[in-house]
Formats: sequence, structure tokens, C-alpha cells
Amino acid sequence: MKRPLTCLTSSPLRGTRRGLLTLGALLLSTAPLAASAQDTDDALTLIVPPWPGVSVKSEIVAQILAPMGYDVERQEVSSTVGYNTLTTGDSDAFLAGWLPAQKDSYDAAMAAGAITDLGNNVTGARMGFAVPGYVYDAGIHSAADLAAHADEFDETIYSIESGSTISDMLNGAIDDDVYGLGDWDAMESSTPGMLSEVRAAEREQRWIAFYGWTPHWMVPEFDTHILEDPESVFGPDNGASDVKTVVRTAYAEANPNLTRFLDQLVFSSDEQSAFILDYSLNERDLDEVVHDWLVAHPERLAEFLAGVTTRDGEDAVAAVNASLQD
Repeated sequence: MKRPLTCLTSSPLRGTRRGLLTLGALLLSTAPLAASAQDTDDALTLIVPPWPGVSVKSEIVAQILAPMGYDVERQEVSSTVGYNTLTTGDSDAFLAGWLPAQKDSYDAAMAAGAITDLGNNVTGARMGFAVPGYVYDAGIHSAADLAAHADEFDETIYSIESGSTISDMLNGAIDDDVYGLGDWDAMESSTPGMLSEVRAAEREQRWIAFYGWTPHWMVPEFDTHILEDPESVFGPDNGASDVKTVVRTAYAEANPNLTRFLDQLVFSSDEQSAFILDYSLNERDLDEVVHDWLVAHPERLAEFLAGVTTRDGEDAVAAVNASLQD
């Protein structure tokens, strides 16, 4: 199998919403055009923090774009540094604009006119109080159900690192006795530590409540259910999150063909959770996870590339399919 043409770098430096009128005008045309008339650049630099989901999505972009005539470079930096590089013009796009978690960095880049928001690339992202499937099946569907079963849960909610935004949200709810949780404990540890507790409880079919989010491998692995959160402890709309694709505005304007592809690159939360399980939990090679998924889902590839051409104006779907057979 041929690997994608990618360039990895740890350096933070290198040499808006769907429907915005200026971007929309660029994306409306579906007629094949010569690359010289379409895209100024033949390379794309992605911001890739060390998160499994964005690692997989970035590899999907790389394996699709390489046979289309584009190089993909990846900056392995934090999201905060990434927004700065988008603002300074040292990177081009970010596939993991989580909101509201990254609100301050996102708002600053938007206020500077540095980024164009292409909308969510994941549908159904959420975070909040969570339980394994066997607890959900027993009738625990809302955070408001927890207190009535305090003994079964040992008055404990497992969570991630102390000092995190999530930790502040959870401890604030306990301090304010939201859902009658005033006497409960927040057991905070690393994400692997928290999930090891979930695995042990599942093995023994013990009841456990923990902080969960989707997309993540915990969803398919533990049949995780995120509970209804009517008091919005983890944010409005039951902890609904945005996972946005943001592109440097000048890059989007100069590269309508690539921008159309990035605009159409959208996954369900369940799809991304499965990616993360295959790559992060099962520890398969990243390029193999992506190659096998693209081969198995030709209809999704066609959706991503609708109205998109190779850089020289040829059939993009045919070019990518041919590369997947090598």
C-alpha cells in the first residue's frame, strides 16, 4: 500500500461559517476548472494536536489529497498555538475547533478576521455525565436520576484531571447541589485512569457514573450513554459541542477547490468514535486505519469530493480510488 505524501513537523511556524457570501460564491461552481484558475496553493498545512480523532481525520485528508496533486503538512502543536499560527499565516486549517472549550482562542481569531468557519465536521458531538449501557438499560437516562441511586453509584462520579474546565464544571455542580449531588465525590484522575475504572466496573457489572464525551472510543467500547442534562451543567443543549473546521481566511479565498473539499468533509460522531477505537485503543497503524476505511466507504468519499477536482482539473474520485488500489 502506498503511503500518502505527507510532511510531519513539530515546529509551530512554517514559511467563518458555511454560507458566508464570499466563500459561498467560491464553492458554488461544480464545473471542472484548471488548477491554475482554481487553487493558488498546492500544499495544505493542518494543525494536529495530539488527539486521536484529529489525527485520523488529518490522515484522511492526507490520503485523499495526495493523489489529487496536493501535499499535506502537519503541525503537531496545541490548539492554542494552532489558532496563533492561523492568525499569523503559518498554518492553513484546523479540523478540531471544539466549542465552547476553545471559545477564547476561536473568538480572538475570528475578531481578527483571520479564520473562516466552515461549520461542524462532526455531527452529534456531546459531553456530560455518562454511564455504561447496562446502567442506562436499568433506567438511568438523565443526570436527575443519579441521586435516587446514590448507593449503587457509591456517591461518586469519576472524571478527568483536576484543574481542567470539566473538573470545574463538575465540582461547581456538586458545590451547588445540582441534581442533589451535594454529598457526592468527584474522583479525578487522568483520562486513562478514569477509563480504567470504567473498564473494571463493566467487568464486574457494577454501577458507575463518569464524565463522558463523544466522539471517543469509550462509546463503542462500553456502550457509553451520555445522560440528559436539563440543568446544563456541561453546557446548553445537553452538552452539545461543535467540532468545527476552520480555515485561514486568505487561504480559503485563494483555494476554492480545496476549501470545497474541506467544507464537505463531515463525519458522524459514531464514525469518528469507531476511528478512535481502531487507532487509539486497538493500536492499529494510522495509515492502515484510514486506508481501510476509505476502501470500505466509497460513497462517503464521493460525498466529500462532490464538485471537487484534482489540482489539474481531473476527476478527483477516480484519482483517489486508483491510489487506494496501489
